[in-house]
Amino acid sequence: MRVLVVEDDPRATETLRRTLQAEGWTVDTAADGAEGVESACARTYDVIVSDIMMPRLNGYELVRELRHRGVWTPVLMLTAKDGEYDEADAFDLGADDYLVKPFSFVVLSARLRALARRGAPERPTVLRAGSLSLDPARREVRRGETPIRLTAREFAVLEYLMRHKGNVVSKTDILRAVWDEHYRGDDNIVEVYVGYLRRHIDTPFGCRTIETVRGAGYRLADNGGDPSA
Repeated sequence: MRVLVVEDDPRATETLRRTLQAEGWTVDTAADGAEGVESACARTYDVIVSDIMMPRLNGYELVRELRHRGVWTPVLMLTAKDGEYDEADAFDLGADDYLVKPFSFVVLSARLRALARRGAPERPTVLRAGSLSLDPARREVRRGETPIRLTAREFAVLEYLMRHKGNVVSKTDILRAVWDEHYRGDDNIVEVYVGYLRRHIDTPFGCRTIETVRGAGYRLADNGGDPSA
């Protein structure tokens, strides 16, 4: 199996190269994010290992650019930063796994094998339903070219619905995903937020995006509720 290591520290690069080669990997390297993008676009890899803090393009920008170019090779991010928001940023931009330095090379190798087995299915970083789009990384929602401003909670509800477009999701499903499993309030709060969303994403555009399925929950239309679709 072939792995691309994108790392600007020569010593770290050499350590990764020797360790992975000992595990049977064929290893190519790139010294910064821009070089990593070009290498990943020029040939096929089973998996990519990328540092985050690098010159030219950092690891976040590398993943974003690869996904923009339609390269879906699994990416494992390495970083000295340890924080849940850094991890969330990596996943929102299209990364597949995340390890904080210092890490176990046994764990790294196991995770790379798991990613390689999973393969490279397409995972768009911008969610779309007809003319409606949602970018989790940039926290942007648009209907066509028109930006739509949402609160953080409205955004989270819409993101969940778009990730499950075409499927019926219950109020309980939404509560668990957007609020948390310890929420003990009235589940009609979901109905309230769906109403808010309809006023933002549908009413001004003459669309019907979110369908109420009586007794079951809600379904976001595959076509984004576009009347002409």
